[in-house]
Amino acid sequence: MASLPSTMKGVEIEKTGGVEVLQYKDLPIPKATEDEVLIKNEFIGVNYIDTYFRTGLYPNPKPMILGREGSGSIASIGANVPASFKYSVGDSVVYLNTGAYADYTACPADKVFKVPKEVSSEDACAAYLQGLTALTLVEEAHKVQRGEWILVLASTGGVGGWLCQILKAKGAKTIGTVGSQEKVQVAKDQGADVVVVDKPGEGDVLKTVKECTNGKGVAAVYDGVGKVTFERSLECVARKGTLVSFGNASGAVEPFVIAKLSAKNVKIARPSLPNYIYTQEEFDYYSEELFQLMTEKSFSVRIHEIYPLKDVARAHNDIESRRTMGKLLLKP
Repeated sequence: MASLPSTMKGVEIEKTGGVEVLQYKDLPIPKATEDEVLIKNEFIGVNYIDTYFRTGLYPNPKPMILGREGSGSIASIGANVPASFKYSVGDSVVYLNTGAYADYTACPADKVFKVPKEVSSEDACAAYLQGLTALTLVEEAHKVQRGEWILVLASTGGVGGWLCQILKAKGAKTIGTVGSQEKVQVAKDQGADVVVVDKPGEGDVLKTVKECTNGKGVAAVYDGVGKVTFERSLECVARKGTLVSFGNASGAVEPFVIAKLSAKNVKIARPSLPNYIYTQEEFDYYSEELFQLMTEKSFSVRIHEIYPLKDVARAHNDIESRRTMGKLLLKP
């Protein structure tokens, strides 16, 4: 194995704030511990949650390297990585771990998965975190049944697009919201049966839900928008339905009186992906199912743009604008 360089390029923040706190700089290559693998990144995923850590909505120690997923090749393997880890140096893998905005990332061996030969490294990275999020929401936050009506907010966003494709594969009927007319056909192409432009004067989400469900409401709402849509999402849910609140794109949901749920016996879930893939068995199961769905169902992997790592500020501006469709990737 060729010797590794001592430094790399990466994006570090030392304080919270706007995109100006993103520092593209020389950093030491991380030293993988004995139960970690070192991965040379080929592609790095940009996710909305990255902006929460940058702005301080989600507190985290500083300095820190942002990013939570990437794909690339294994550069080295720690001495105490268990024998059950069947991968080798040079294998193409995808992973979930912090510190991805860099040339190299050290990652626990149990959060690394080999990319199937039918899937490119680019598509694997574009699909992984958001695809796993959508898959676990559909399987666990609300176990979707064939024929159910489901409402997906921001249906052409990263997780929203995967939700539409997975729901279609599971036999559900999906109402998707979008922010402009330009996104309507994209949402339909990804599997939404009915699409509403969620802007004043253009579309009425609650009215559409009532029309599609004969006034009953949807079995579940997948709401990654947060604060500004929470109350309406509660209105859209059917009796004994579920509101899955999984993001804060418009800000954190404000405290509410829990007795409000009793009017329709509504359930609320506020899940996070790590708690659905906590064990090795869960991680492997959902990773394998995601890639199986991608190949067997010919899922489309929509990539908005691939940005040079040094242009990370532009990527953050774009994802916060809510004008993107599909995945944003960084390339070292």
